[in-house]
Order: sequence, then structure tokens, then C-alpha cells
Amino acid sequence: MNVTPTACPDEDPAPDTDSASLYDPCQPLPGPRASLPYDLPIFLVGMMGAGKTTIGRGLARALGREFVDLDHELEARCGVRVPVIFEIEGEEGFRKRESATLERCASRRNIVLATGGGAILAEGNRKLLREQGVVVYLSASVDELFRRTARDRNRPLLRTADPRATLRDLMQKREPLYREVAHLTVETGCTPVYSLVKTLIPKLQAYEIKQA
Repeated sequence: MNVTPTACPDEDPAPDTDSASLYDPCQPLPGPRASLPYDLPIFLVGMMGAGKTTIGRGLARALGREFVDLDHELEARCGVRVPVIFEIEGEEGFRKRESATLERCASRRNIVLATGGGAILAEGNRKLLREQGVVVYLSASVDELFRRTARDRNRPLLRTADPRATLRDLMQKREPLYREVAHLTVETGCTPVYSLVKTLIPKLQAYEIKQA
């Protein structure tokens, strides 16, 4: 199932513009708190810069759920930042730790979990996500992702001579996996987080009914 918001304006935003600039996640969403007819975890997947953390916080707040960021959980367990883990253990070592942390988190109920962009690379992770909760793919164009990540120095995989080309290559490899694992797909674009959350909640509310 796809949820498509209004298109982005033609003008490019500032290079560091992200969905965080369109909604303050520290402020409550207007309107009454929503609820879902199940306690399954909501898993957000997508490329780096897709808005998983910002949208996840807004969605969790709207649903009265706990928000969990997989990278932050991993950092808390390891005691160091993700770039340091990459530097010491390489991507292979990081992915093993990521999978172990995901397995621990996936059993928690009533959470909204923002995964890392590469969490879907392992087949076991995809199976776990698909079977343990409701997976939402937050999709965005390469140009939009580049604008959002251009000034972020905490992206080890983008420390290349041509980050835009790197994003394009990663997207080509990962997008089929995102779509494979997702129960719902949302095109994030430049739509404000509140609008995305407001659109997504009815889809999540209807999900279990359709699976019954």
C-alpha cells in the first residue's frame, strides 16, 4: 500500500533542510491522541535522510507509544558512536551488532522503531521485521536525501568523494529490499511531518483489519 503526499516545490531548500525543520518533535501534535487496534511494534525503514527519526518521534507521540532509535540503542550498548564502530570494526562488524540489537528491540510492544538505513540488508533482519511488526518504508528521492544529509558528518558510508553518487548506488541496491519488507510505503518528499503522520495513522489503523 502506498501513501503519496503532495509534491515538493520546485525551489530547492537549503542544503541542511530536513523534515525536522517542518515540525518540532518536542511539541505535541495537535488534536486528540490516536490509537491502534494492536500493540505490534511499528518499524520504520528507509534510506539515511528519509526522516525515520523525526517522523518516528511524531508518530510515537501521536499514538502515545515509546519511540526507539536503533542506532541510539546500539550506541548505548556499545558506549561509542556509530562512526567509531565503523572505524574499528568495519561495516561487517557494525552489521552484526546492528542485527543483535534489532533482535532485542523487535520483541518490544507498543513502540515505534526507527531502523538504520542498512538494517534491511540481512535476510534475517528482513524476516524479523516482516513477521514481528508493521513495516513502513519512508521513501524519498536521491536529490532530497542528498539535501538532507549534505552537512551531516555522522554518516560513515557518505564519506566519499561523491556522496550524491554514493546515495544513488545505495538506493539502487536497497530500494528493492525496502519494498520487499514493507507493509506500507510513504513518499516523504517535502510534506510536513504532521501531515505525514496524520495520513499514515489511518493506514496503520486499517492494517490489522485487512490482515484478519
